[in-house]
Amino acid sequence: MRLSSRSHLEHPSRRGFLRLAATVALAGAAGACTMGGISEEFQAGYILDEAAFAQVRPGLGAEAVLELMGTPSTVSTVGNQSWYYISQTMVRRAAFMRQEIVDRRIAAIYFTPQLRVERTALYGLQDGVVFDFVSRTTPAGGAEPSFVGNLLQGLGRPRAR
Repeated sequence: MRLSSRSHLEHPSRRGFLRLAATVALAGAAGACTMGGISEEFQAGYILDEAAFAQVRPGLGAEAVLELMGTPSTVSTVGNQSWYYISQTMVRRAAFMRQEIVDRRIAAIYFTPQLRVERTALYGLQDGVVFDFVSRTTPAGGAEPSFVGNLLQGLGRPRAR
């Protein structure tokens, strides 16, 4: 009887040791995730080639822009006079966490009625305001900036169902 009571006493202590070891292992894994040891970066949309974008100058034709930049992500609905190349960078800190948007940019090319480049702009989110990275100005109110603002605000939001 002593042997059975002794093995009965040893068994719970082994379980306690295994629980402690499992807790330490889980705490270590969780600590590694929060310290930035595991993170993934995702690029969505158009990957902007800044050298190609720099070659788009006023007076350049639409065909040449297509050769340099490729097909735009979207175009203006009236007159096809504005082309937008949209990209977004997201980071996920751990496999089970939600993706966080860290950068969003829109390269815009504005055309004349003859489909010649009028001007270019590179928009992004800076403090929640549409910001033109090329000229370092915040655009005034008007039709195009509000369209770009809606694009910037709408990307990344879950759709209401």
